[in-house]
Amino acid sequence: MTFRPELIDELLKDYKNVDDLMGQGGIFKQLSKVLIERYLTAELDTHLDEEKASPESDGPKNRFI
Repeated sequence: MTFRPELIDELLKDYKNVDDLMGQGGIFKQLSKVLIERYLTAELDTHLDEEKASPESDGPKNRFI
C-alpha cells in the first residue's frame, strides 16, 4: 500500500519541529500506538477464529483448567 503525498501532508500540517513529531504527544507516538493496537486486535481475532474453527482435541492447551 502506498500513501498519497496529500494524505501525508494533511497528517503533518500542524507539526513544525522535532518535538511535535517525536515528542511525548507527537504524531510518531500516536501512530505507533494506533498501529500496535490494530495489529494486536487483528492477531487476537485471528487466534480466536482459528480456535473456534478447530475441533477440540485431547492435546495440551494454552491455558490451565
